Amino acid sequence: MTRHLPATLLIAASLALGGCATAVPPVEVTRFHGNAPTGWAPGTRYAVDEAPLGDPAAMAGTGVGANAPSLEWSSYRTAVEQQLQRQGLVAAANGERAPLKVRIGFDRNEQAPAARRSPVSVGVGGSTGSYGSGVGLGVGINLGGGPKRMADLQLSVRIDDAASGQALWEGRALTAIPVKAPASQPSLAAAKLAEALFRDFPGESGRTISVP
Repeated sequence: MTRHLPATLLIAASLALGGCATAVPPVEVTRFHGNAPTGWAPGTRYAVDEAPLGDPAAMAGTGVGANAPSLEWSSYRTAVEQQLQRQGLVAAANGERAPLKVRIGFDRNEQAPAARRSPVSVGVGGSTGSYGSGVGLGVGINLGGGPKRMADLQLSVRIDDAASGQALWEGRALTAIPVKAPASQPSLAAAKLAEALFRDFPGESGRTISVP
């Protein structure tokens, strides 16, 4: 039996490495909301704001411009809309007024291992802890795996009452992925972050969780 053990271990290791090559690492998710908003019955319409959520300076280098969204931003929008529709919401037709306005933003920051940011500070919707205690939440991401060039990815979503502009629900999802990993592709990363962000929607307000 012992002579076969090294081969068994090699097979197990190769399978594990193969899974790591495609899997997106765990996602840190923080959400804030007040009481369950009225009018969120199945069929409630929403409209996506074409202007990305967040500070324009923070979007520099992501390809998101004032004139036309980037393909990467479009991937995040598609992923978020899929999750919204799973909640029973319906996209409004072009030019049609909707009771809910959805704002979407993302940030992709690639840095050499020695220059990476850790921990990541989360301030949801531009006002940290909007519906919580009013203090910021520090999210530490495990950056293990050796001196690989990593991409810090962040998806931000805010759902407003279109009439008043009041934030009804907001959240951010963050993860770190090796730049050369297949999981860093926009479509895969966006789908994972959006799914994690809307897991068990609306989620516990003010709590940071890790979604595998």
